[in-house]
Amino acid sequence: MHSLHFNKLPRRLVAMAVVVLAIGSGCTGTIPPGPSVSAPDRAPESPPEKPVSSTTPSTTPPTPAPVPNSVPHRQIANWAELPGWQDDDLLAAWRAFKSGCVRLATQSQWQAICAAAATTPANREAARLFFEQHFLPYRLANDDGSTTGLATGYYEPMLRGSRTQTRRFRYPLYGVPDDLIRLDLSVFGLSGQPPLRARLANGQVVPYFDRAQIESAESPARGKEIAWVQDPVELFFLQIQGSGRIALPDGSFLRVGFAEHNGHPYRSIGRYLIDQGELSLEQASMQGIKAWARKHPARLQELLHHNPRYVFFRELPAADTDGPLGALNVPLTATRSIAIDPRYTPLGAPVFLSTTWPLSEKPLNRLMAAQDTGSAIRGAVRADFFWGFGDEAGRQAGRMRQTLRMWVLLPKTFASGKTE
Repeated sequence: MHSLHFNKLPRRLVAMAVVVLAIGSGCTGTIPPGPSVSAPDRAPESPPEKPVSSTTPSTTPPTPAPVPNSVPHRQIANWAELPGWQDDDLLAAWRAFKSGCVRLATQSQWQAICAAAATTPANREAARLFFEQHFLPYRLANDDGSTTGLATGYYEPMLRGSRTQTRRFRYPLYGVPDDLIRLDLSVFGLSGQPPLRARLANGQVVPYFDRAQIESAESPARGKEIAWVQDPVELFFLQIQGSGRIALPDGSFLRVGFAEHNGHPYRSIGRYLIDQGELSLEQASMQGIKAWARKHPARLQELLHHNPRYVFFRELPAADTDGPLGALNVPLTATRSIAIDPRYTPLGAPVFLSTTWPLSEKPLNRLMAAQDTGSAIRGAVRADFFWGFGDEAGRQAGRMRQTLRMWVLLPKTFASGKTE
């Protein structure tokens, strides 16, 4: 995400910000409890790229999609154009889409579709008829008119940790600090600019602390520890994924999800290792970075502090068999949920992907549900594939960087602007 530097703001605007922060509804400067509306990093490290969305639940329903014919990035298509459409298990896709109707049904344009999904029999043929009768496929195109893009992967990791600090578990996983302020620039007429993360210092609005400061002995987040974990590298990648589980010594575990970040730009540690000549482009995967860190413990702090961005978490309800909450605020479905750029694809919509399995040419053609966003997921033909929970999901996610084509399925009523 591109950050707007404070020294580029007009002094009048900074002064106004101070006043708003001092007398507004949140005069203590704290972030209100509950889900954030910002996306976590979850930027791919295989190979690295600069992020500009893991997993951010929101209490605000997603914005209805514009009429497809008015959007140049969507081109009407037909079902025969979708590779492997007849071979896909659309029952699994129907279940994933239906889970999102908990949120989508609050929007007029989705209500009839969600009502139809609720009455569809749970079998493959009925699922196929549901999609073909109620939706139209639109081929997605990039700004330059090309129709190929990038597919990466993410997952829900498991870390070992404790609710108290011990010799083994000594790396804190922080909640949101009390002095972190989220400054919405749209109230100052700067629409289109991302919110700033800041703090007040001597009556001035200044950038929030960077990773090195937050991880120091004088951490401003002290007292906000949710848990302590044993591996700082795993903690770093938990921040990139945006959600995960912590296995506790008593055999139980807690689930955590993205709450906020410190507002600093994301810098890829994979790219850093490539530029330093430590890893090749092919080696700079999540697995390759972890292996390098194990071999060079004395340089670990140097590596991690290259990225000044820091993610704060919140504890989620007791973990169960469901996936973590995505930006649509519904549990993600392993291998059927994706993160997308909501500027081009509406959250909740079915999306057909034509790509390949990680590190192979084996086709992976599948109907997914667009239920998440990510700071690195930018562009019309761009998707992050949710592989699920655990080590195997992590192996697939860490290796995935495949060529991609995408088709978004939108209700037929969207084309006419009417509701059924």
